[in-house]
Amino acid sequence: MKTLQVIIVEDEFHSRETLKAFLKEYCPEVVVMDTASTVQEAVEKISSLRPNLVFMDIELQTGTGFDVLQQVKHLDFHLIFTTAFEHYAIKAIKFSSIDYLLKPIDLEELLEAVQKAKSLIESESRQNLLENLLNNFQSPSLENRKICLSTAEGVEFIPANQISYCEANGSYTDFHLTDDRKLVVSKNLKEYENILGDLNFMRVHNSFLINLSEVKKFVRSEGGYIVMNNEKQVSISNSKREEFMKRMGI
Repeated sequence: MKTLQVIIVEDEFHSRETLKAFLKEYCPEVVVMDTASTVQEAVEKISSLRPNLVFMDIELQTGTGFDVLQQVKHLDFHLIFTTAFEHYAIKAIKFSSIDYLLKPIDLEELLEAVQKAKSLIESESRQNLLENLLNNFQSPSLENRKICLSTAEGVEFIPANQISYCEANGSYTDFHLTDDRKLVVSKNLKEYENILGDLNFMRVHNSFLINLSEVKKFVRSEGGYIVMNNEKQVSISNSKREEFMKRMGI
């Protein structure tokens, strides 16, 4: 069994001790190496102890978890953020496929996150995940963000503006890219509607989430449908037509 060597970065005593107790009692594969309560302390301990898993509160009294990541030279660990509320950075976190737990931490969600960390701990993409997270967080433009997509072949970082449309495929989502590639990802379309909702994307049908910048034309006949730049015809629901036409300025 792979040992998870953990550092907890948390400045609230009760939250820190509760997480330590949960890990000790329910996660025998976890060894809590140390804890930190400030940005500087976190940077020093992560740099010296080199854990393979870090639980990090987003908001610390001395700064943020992103301040820690920017100062740590070796981003070679798996990360699980913790936060007491729906933080403004959650969108960047979801874009980058980084786990986060809302406080007070739910035991079942914690165990699920630890199991996921175990399966990813050997992944070569860990550093890329954290680097992509920092780039997304620092990006002044949402359009410049790269979304992390985990496929059967590996992890790909795709600029959002290179997505033509997403198509529901049962519990999976098919990403159709502007270079005509298709990536199959094991999350449903609703998940990506939430993640891409702040960009120029719209759910026009139960089966389709489209990049409005990739729309070529709207055909009114035959009940109406959308033609994308790659000539793909996309259905539009009657309930979505008015919103679509408004957003397209039709």
